[in-house]
Order: sequence, then structure tokens, then C-alpha cells
Amino acid sequence: MPKNLLNAILFQIGWFTCVLGGGPWLWLVAVIMLVHLFYIGSWQREGKLLVSVFLFGSAVDSFLLQFGVFYFGEPRQLIPLWLALLWLLLGTTLCHCLAWTARPWWRASLLGACFAPLSYYASAALTGASFPYGAEVTLALLALIWAVVLPVLHGFARLHTANDRPA
Repeated sequence: MPKNLLNAILFQIGWFTCVLGGGPWLWLVAVIMLVHLFYIGSWQREGKLLVSVFLFGSAVDSFLLQFGVFYFGEPRQLIPLWLALLWLLLGTTLCHCLAWTARPWWRASLLGACFAPLSYYASAALTGASFPYGAEVTLALLALIWAVVLPVLHGFARLHTANDRPA
């Protein structure tokens, strides 16, 4: 099986695991990460990128949570673990199945603006999360944010890939 196809399949399995499985199934994300790191990528090549995407994305979504864009059924300061792990899983795709969106930059902007809000909408519907400002306003805001976020994440990937090359 081509590695990019496996990468996309693992991401989708991880997405459904996080969104539908929640806490009891999050161990499967660790298995997905191990398969990714041993067969598709490597910790040496992608470790810094994965940590950067995890932290950046968790900060973005926690910021949106604090501004009332998301509500998870209880007051909280940080996003749920399942949502943070989705960022980690997204990090695995940047140098593989989503690499084609890196250049020109508008591909990442277009993909982020169109599909990220749909992912949030689907995950909210499946988890019982809500959008206090309404779906239309929230999805439009997410489209604007993700038109910037995905190109920034590709910038992280370029930075970490360039920094990890031997001199």
C-alpha cells in the first residue's frame, strides 16, 4: 500500500477514534502514531513538527474555547484531549498525504477554509459539542482562521524539514 494512502487512512481512523470513541478509545491514537512513526515517517524527521502542531493547534482551539466559539457541555479552560489529539494526527499528514497542498500556498488556504469547518461541524454533531454563536457564524470564522492555519502548519513543516537536514 502506498505510504500516502496509508497515511490518509490512518488519519481518518484516528479522526473517528477521537470523535466517536472519546476517552476509552484514545489508546488507539498511540497505535496509529506508532504505525506512522515506524512505517511512514520517523520521530527523528517529524518529532519536532508533531509537537509543534499539537501545541499550536491546542492553543488555537483553546483560545477559541475561551472566546466562547465552542462549548463542550461543561465549563473548561482547555480543549478536550480528543480534540488536541486530532491536531497531533493532523501533524502526521503535512509531509505525506497533504504535502501536495503546501505549494502554492493558496491550496492550503482553500483546503483549510473549505474542509476544516466541515470537520468541526461533523465532530460537534457527533460529540454533542455546540457553537454558541450559531453554526453559520462559527463555520465562517473557522473558514477564515483555517485559511491561515493550514499554510502556517505547512510553514512549520518546511522549517522543521529544513532544520533537520544535515549541513
